[in-house]
Parts: sequence; C-alpha cells; structure tokens
Amino acid sequence: MSYLNQHQRVTLQTICELYDVSRDTARRDVVKLAQTTQVVRTRGGLMLPGLSKEVYGYKERLHRESSGKLEIGRTAAALVSDGEFLILDASTTVQFAAESLTARNVTVVTNAIDAASILSEKENVTVHVLGGKLNQQHRFLYGASTLEKLAEYHVDKLFLGACGITEDGLSYPHEEDGVVKRAMIRHADQVVVLADHTKFGKRLFHKISDLDAMDILITDREPSVELQRALDEAGVEVMVVEGGRS
Repeated sequence: MSYLNQHQRVTLQTICELYDVSRDTARRDVVKLAQTTQVVRTRGGLMLPGLSKEVYGYKERLHRESSGKLEIGRTAAALVSDGEFLILDASTTVQFAAESLTARNVTVVTNAIDAASILSEKENVTVHVLGGKLNQQHRFLYGASTLEKLAEYHVDKLFLGACGITEDGLSYPHEEDGVVKRAMIRHADQVVVLADHTKFGKRLFHKISDLDAMDILITDREPSVELQRALDEAGVEVMVVEGGRS
C-alpha cells in the first residue's frame, strides 16, 4: 500500500522484484488486497481507485501541484533554441513553459487561448492561434477547422501536457482534445511531454498514442519501476527536474 500510495499502480512483476516473492504468492496477495475497498485489481496487478476520471477545470488544475509544474515548465523552456518553431497544446504545465520562454525569434502554434495570451506579451515570439470551437472549461480550441489549420504547419518541437501516462501510452479525458493532440504529434520533429507525477498510472477515456510517440518526458518525480521500464523500451528520455528526485 505504501508503494501504491506513491506510484498509483503496481504490477505482479514489480511485487515479485520488490519483495522477493514468487509470482504465485504475489497473485494470492493481490487477490486478497482486491477484496478490500482500498485497491482495484487490474490485468496483471493493482491500482488505487479513482484514477480514471479527470474532473478538475483548467483554472483549478493550474494551481494543483503548481511548484512542480513550474519547474517542469522552466526546464522545457530551456530546451528551446533561438529561431525554433513550436507547437504548444492546452495544458497547465505547458502554460508554465510559455511563461518561462526566453529564446528569441521563436514561432509558436497553439490551440491554447491562455498560452496565446501569455506569449502575446513577449516581443520575440510570433504566435499562430489555431481556430475552432472553444471548450470554455478546459480552455482549448478544437474541431475540424482546428485540424485543417494545424495541417499547414510543421515544427521543431511539440510541448504536450499529459493527463494520464501508463505503460500503455498517453490518454486524455476528452476525445475532441485528444484528436488535436494526436495530429500535433504528427506535425513535430520532437515530442516533449510535460507531466508532473500525479499523471503517472492514470488511464483516461481517450488514448492518443503509445509511449514511443514521445521523445522526452519532463517530470518532477521518477516513474515507478514498471513505467520506467516501459519508457526505456520505448526509447523515451526521462528528465526529472531539480528537487524532484525521490
């Protein structure tokens, strides 16, 4: 339970490795734990309940775990070189990257109205706002016109926020947002995912990609053993921000 409280999910293989028990013993213990109300049994392990829903609005998410998100955003912004072309999605963590951006002569394409507003105050940034229908609660633009305009661009880097990261890939609560994010991935040479540790182990309604769609993951805490293993197999570079190592 201590491991689950920190990492949200655990597999049978990890239980065997951490506690030096056989797979049969681990399976029996998983069954016993799943009979309580504390955990949910999954295919091959356990997870904490209540991980599959995203209920917070954009403004509330902006202030949750804000210190970690700020450091993640600063680290991401430092990866941008002068003259680069970027796509920024509508994510609270990516918003911190927009605030921290100091590179000169940068061109940004975004469907995030808050990021566009922040970047409009920076003299050395040219902003292209994707059109479309506005999701007022979560502050992103989406729809056919968004995808049509996005198809005209190709960029050096995509900064992508994440709502859920598991061994199976990246997932989001809203399909209309996920469709746009999937298209963004196709139009970027490098995909940089910005996600604090609370996104680890979450599996949400709409999966947009496998882990191998990512090039870099910037986070504030080291992933669990099984997630790190999956990231390594997918060739994803994991950057843990200063002060975030456990």
